[in-house]
Amino acid sequence: MATGGGGGGPQSNLEGQASNFAHSGAGRNAGPASNMPVPVVAAPISPPSGGLHREPMYNWQATKSSVKERFAFLFNNELLSDVRFVVGKGRQAQRIPAHKFVLAAGSAVFDAMFNGGMATMSTEIELPDVEPAAFLALLRFLYSDEVHIGPETVMTTLYTAKKYAVPALESQCVEFLTKHLRADNAFMLLTQARLFDEPQLASLCLETIDKSTADAINAEGFTDIDLDTLCAVLERDTLGIRENRLFGAVVRWADAECYRQQLPLTSENKQRVLGKALTLIRFPLMTVEEFAAGPAQSGILFDREVVNLFLHFTVNPKPRVDYIDRPRCCLRGKECSISRFQQVESRWGYSGTSDRIRFNVNRRISVVGFGLYGSIHGPTDYQVNIQIIESDKSLTLATNDTGFNCDGTANTFRVMFKEPVEILPNVSYTACATLKGPDSNYGTKGLKKVSQESAAGTKTTFFFFSSPGNNNGTSVEDGQIPEIIYYT
Repeated sequence: MATGGGGGGPQSNLEGQASNFAHSGAGRNAGPASNMPVPVVAAPISPPSGGLHREPMYNWQATKSSVKERFAFLFNNELLSDVRFVVGKGRQAQRIPAHKFVLAAGSAVFDAMFNGGMATMSTEIELPDVEPAAFLALLRFLYSDEVHIGPETVMTTLYTAKKYAVPALESQCVEFLTKHLRADNAFMLLTQARLFDEPQLASLCLETIDKSTADAINAEGFTDIDLDTLCAVLERDTLGIRENRLFGAVVRWADAECYRQQLPLTSENKQRVLGKALTLIRFPLMTVEEFAAGPAQSGILFDREVVNLFLHFTVNPKPRVDYIDRPRCCLRGKECSISRFQQVESRWGYSGTSDRIRFNVNRRISVVGFGLYGSIHGPTDYQVNIQIIESDKSLTLATNDTGFNCDGTANTFRVMFKEPVEILPNVSYTACATLKGPDSNYGTKGLKKVSQESAAGTKTTFFFFSSPGNNNGTSVEDGQIPEIIYYT
């Protein structure tokens, strides 16, 4: 008895994943896919009684008016069959008849199995890693172009279609999964999409997680993902959730991973199983209160990391920390920045008064930070408070007390808000920066209007106006706040 090719594969965990998918809500209203090019029956496949067709065999051809009908009649039929497959394991195994010609015509893997240089001579082939229902779904497709998939079988059918190189059936499985993708099953489907190398499905899963991050991480499937998938999600700038809540979810995942690895639930073991994932939590985006209430007491961070992060929140100059401080923008697209000066000069002094510039924009954007000039005296640390104020209402929309280190060049240095600030079209805003530190460079030959065109052809235009009142001297023509960093 021969064993089918294609490798053992990930079949051991597909049954559980399919069950999770079926019970996540995807299958509750799953009917036939209305716009698929071939019939799709959204229900688990059950082989006919006894497993085989029992129709009269004499002159059966006369009752079938087309090639499709004749081949469909041969599906799961002993008639004219020249190979059998023993599919599945133990008591669940089924013997399924087939026809080498039909299989070889529909699959390069079967063609190599029966006709290649190392073709099997056996008439009975074992497939212990394949589910009978999934294998029948594959054969039905090869014999008749019909697609029978449902929430209980779609995962195993996708695996089988991949194994036997039937891309048309793969596409039908991915389309079915895509139509039933929601926040509560996004992580489970993301794991499968990465396992099966389905980048389109993986991308859609990530977009769903971005849009509904809180719902996705609260779903049961979140704690079942592998470490690589967890890291792929934590690296994203577009998650829509506060960092302290994300940290809490990561701790839940670490608890589950310790259980899977049969490790005691100690802080050291949680830290060990998280590995790189822990470095992807953006602790600087938390408030000092959020950090104190959660991560500082978790025991997962080393004492020196806790101290450094507390210092980062409370003192200036701020110590360097090994964690990303870039906001999670909850936005798609590329980060952009506009420069309003054409030339750099020195020197610009600070006495505790804010540098301010008013602006408005022609379209909705989200500002995530400013580019500021640094010292003319070499590498220096600055303490800075940045704000965005809605000018007409004198309403502070965002503020961040932070700091930055400059290298003594005439470059600008990024200073970021902890969350994106929504800027509406044709509303007046004031950008403020209050620096404490030595004299710096400053910009001259300022522009009143700056436009930037995206790759998609949309144009974002900023209009700048001097801000009257308590101002350190910045104007449209010269001063500080040379750059605004934003997403469209």
